Amino acid sequence: MSKEGRFDRTLITAALPYANGPIHLGHLAGAYLPGDVYARYLRLKGHPVLYVCGSDEYGVPITLTALKEGVSPRDVIDRYHAANDAAFRRVGVQFDIFGRTSWPIHTETVQGFFRKLYDGGHIEKQEMELWYSEQSDRFLPDRYVKGVCPKCGYEDATGDECENCGAQYSPHDLIEPRANIPGDSSRPILRMTNHWFLRLQDFREPLKAWLDSHPEWRANTRGIAYAWVEDLRSRCITRDTDWGVPIPLDDPEAASKRFYVWFDNAIGYVTNTRQWGLDAKGDPEAWVPWWKDAGSRIVHFIGKDNIPFHAVLFPAYLMGQGDYTLADNVVANEYLNILNRETGKAEKGSKSKGNMISVEWFADRFSTDAIRYYLCAIMPESRDAAFDWDEFMNRYNGELCDVVGNFVHRSLTMTVKNFGAAVPTPGALDAEDEALLASLPEQLDGVAGSLAQFRFRQGLERFIEIGRRANQYFDTKQPWVTRKTDLERTATTLYVCCQVVRALCTAMAPFVPDGASRLAKVLGVTLSEGGPDGGPDAWEEAKRPLAAGAPLGTPEVLFPKIDPDYAAEMAQLHAEGRAR
Repeated sequence: MSKEGRFDRTLITAALPYANGPIHLGHLAGAYLPGDVYARYLRLKGHPVLYVCGSDEYGVPITLTALKEGVSPRDVIDRYHAANDAAFRRVGVQFDIFGRTSWPIHTETVQGFFRKLYDGGHIEKQEMELWYSEQSDRFLPDRYVKGVCPKCGYEDATGDECENCGAQYSPHDLIEPRANIPGDSSRPILRMTNHWFLRLQDFREPLKAWLDSHPEWRANTRGIAYAWVEDLRSRCITRDTDWGVPIPLDDPEAASKRFYVWFDNAIGYVTNTRQWGLDAKGDPEAWVPWWKDAGSRIVHFIGKDNIPFHAVLFPAYLMGQGDYTLADNVVANEYLNILNRETGKAEKGSKSKGNMISVEWFADRFSTDAIRYYLCAIMPESRDAAFDWDEFMNRYNGELCDVVGNFVHRSLTMTVKNFGAAVPTPGALDAEDEALLASLPEQLDGVAGSLAQFRFRQGLERFIEIGRRANQYFDTKQPWVTRKTDLERTATTLYVCCQVVRALCTAMAPFVPDGASRLAKVLGVTLSEGGPDGGPDAWEEAKRPLAAGAPLGTPEVLFPKIDPDYAAEMAQLHAEGRAR
């Protein structure tokens, strides 16, 4: 039995993207596409599933963007929340809710979490040393200060983290600090101030026991999480800013501070589930079973850089509440880099380099199925991957178009033309016919097994393999020849092919839903997708043969090929930094 079969429902979350810029292909491949593929698979299985995400709208990146643009933080988050919500829809990422951390319900939820931790003795006030700008007369949290990384020497590292090497460090370790505020060219000084800290060490043993109970997790998640758990200490959860969730304490110093974005944003999963319950059910308690019922399963989809927050910090927040369910899996992908066509080397996506490819820009130029297919094919599940323009075109054209699309089109076109637009009545089945038909349930189970284990690349390969075996069968049987001499043999061949097409229709649905939807209409079948309340098992239904005589619609080209000259033109625009 699949693991989801042992649970009543599955809550899927994807890391909340900052609402200070457009999402790019690295974001899509890291968390949102794998989460969507998995959610679509569960919906097809009829399993109750809820997929939640939303904008991360507080924190220093938002206020820095606002300062640089000369607008308010609200202007920034409203713009990018709408833009990113639209971009996700463009590529078929189907959230049940795409929420906002600026909602009042989020403030209520975060403050409730904090109060429970505070009352439980897990919060303490500490004095600490931070960078302070005398010119701006303010403390400089996180990205408000830049300097040289103490680990790798990168000259544009932020106050507590290096974008180049990923190192995290104390603010006073930053070398040659400088203020990162428009109009402030001063060299900051260190000054003492008070902040609130979460005593993470209080949760060391339960966190370790929880990690020990999940040996099936990916190595990157387990390795990073264990390293953090072995060195847990109190961590600051507040910042010197006026943008964020207020601290609910009767303390004069709390008025000038807000919660650190990595305290509030993961709690946004709970907020968004609460809001979904109000919107979809009209029930303020509809969220409770998803987070507090023993029959619920929670799966987080994230990028590798978010592992500490989802596998250590957020679980500690939940443990401090006393009645929440912890994640059953934290699925973390590595990074999707960009292949530099001139050097032949993979580079990390960077705004300063201008090499990132925004989802909106890409969706304006290529089909949803092309985008999703290639990113699933190279998904960075166990190591970094690189987006390569030539490989993108060649794999989409050579695999999805030539293997699957070609088989589907020639099978259905020949069937419609020669057998009255209906599934033919077969004659006697020979060994090859029976072998291919008998293999279909097993092949569908293979795709499902890969998806259930979060092995999306393998699942895609198994889907393509169904098409490869079907093409071999088609070429061996040569129905274009037998239709002239043996119509019964041709009918039998195409009957078998129609059953393969039926299986392919469901197998492709999690990966390339647009093509699957168009094919389902031609076949006259329903890709019944459940949702939070569950539904019929369309995956099992796909194992049942199409009846002889079942009507067929007019076939269409499911996956039009990408023209090489057009792909080269788009690659050049990207090279010029215009893929934003």
